[in-house]
Amino acid sequence: MVKAVIMKEDGTIELQEQPYPNLEPGAVLIKTAYSEVCGTDVHLQKGHLDEVPYPIIPGHVSTGTIEELNGDIYDIDGIKLQKGDPITFLDVHESCNNCWYCLVAKASTRCPRRKVYGITYSAKEGLLGGWSEYIYLKPGVKIIKLPYNAFMKTFMAAGCGLPTAIHAIQRSEIKLGNTVAIQGSGPVGLMAALLAKLSGAFHVIMIGGPDHRLKIANYYGIDTSINIMDFDPQARVRQVLEHTHNRGADVTIEATGVPTAVKEGLEMTRDGGTYTIVGQYTNAGNVEINPHLDINKKHLTIKGSWGSDFSHFYLAVDFLKRYSTIYPFKNLISHEYSLEEAAKALDDVEHLRVMKAIIKP
Repeated sequence: MVKAVIMKEDGTIELQEQPYPNLEPGAVLIKTAYSEVCGTDVHLQKGHLDEVPYPIIPGHVSTGTIEELNGDIYDIDGIKLQKGDPITFLDVHESCNNCWYCLVAKASTRCPRRKVYGITYSAKEGLLGGWSEYIYLKPGVKIIKLPYNAFMKTFMAAGCGLPTAIHAIQRSEIKLGNTVAIQGSGPVGLMAALLAKLSGAFHVIMIGGPDHRLKIANYYGIDTSINIMDFDPQARVRQVLEHTHNRGADVTIEATGVPTAVKEGLEMTRDGGTYTIVGQYTNAGNVEINPHLDINKKHLTIKGSWGSDFSHFYLAVDFLKRYSTIYPFKNLISHEYSLEEAAKALDDVEHLRVMKAIIKP
C-alpha cells in the first residue's frame, strides 16, 4: 500500500493508503522526492476551480526517482530512462494534438481533453498527484531527466511558478528598456520579475507583500518594491506613475489571484501598454471596470495567460540548469512538510507565511 494525501470536496484533508499500482505498458512509477504546495492547492481546497473530480491527490508539480518502468521509455531529448533516474514530468497530460485548439489555434492549454495531475484526475483513478509516496505516470506523460539528484530540489524551488511565468513573459512581449510592473510577490510574481529583467527590462517594479517576500525580490535584483500594506490601491498606482515619468508601466503582469488587482493594474499601465493576466487561475469573483476609461481610451493590449505547455516546462528546466549557479533558487524553499503536515502546509501558503512550501513524503 502507498500513503497519499486525499483532498475531499468539502476541503478536508486525510492521509490514506492507496493500492500499489500495476504498470501498464509505457507507464512509469516514480518514488516522490518533492511535490509543490501551490496557491492553486489552496483554491482547490476552497472549491474555486470548476470540474475538479474530488476526492483528489493534490500536487501538480513534483520530482522523484524512477522506481519502475514498463517498456523502453525515452525523454524528449531521446535519453532512455532507467530505474533510479531523477526526473520531473509535465503535469499536463492527454492534450489530444488533434483538435482545433491544438492544431489550428496552437493553444494546447485550451484543449478540451487536457488533464492535469493533482487537479483534474480523481484519487479513484490512481496515484495521479504528488502528495503521495509514489506517483503513477501514465503512458505518454512527458518526462524530463534531471542532471543529478540534488537538482530535484532546485527545480522544486522554482516549481510551477517558473513555467507559468515563462508563458506570461512570452505573452507580454517585453522589449529592451521597458519598465515592467509585477503585481504579486509570490512564486509566479517573483519568477516573472526575474524573467522580465533577463528579457531586457531596465526597471522592474514589484507590488506585493509581506515584507519577507519583498526582501527576497530585492535580493534577486528587483529594482523597486511597493508593499501593499503601506499604500492603498490608488496610492500604489501613484507610486508606479512616479517611477515612470507619470506615464505608467510599459508592461504590467498580474500574478496575485485577487480580482480587484486587475482594475488597479489597468490603471498603472501606460497608454498603449500591455497588461497580462496570469494570476486569475481560479474563479475568485468579479471586478468592475470602465471599458472606456480603463481599456479603450488607454489603447491597451490585454492578454490572458492560461497554464503552460511542454515548451514552457522544458525551458524552465533549461533555465535552471543555466542560472541556478547565479541565483540560489533553493533558498526560496521556506519549509519542507511531511505528508502528515499537508494541512499545515496549505494553511501556511494561504496566509503567506512562506515563499515556497514543498511536501517531502
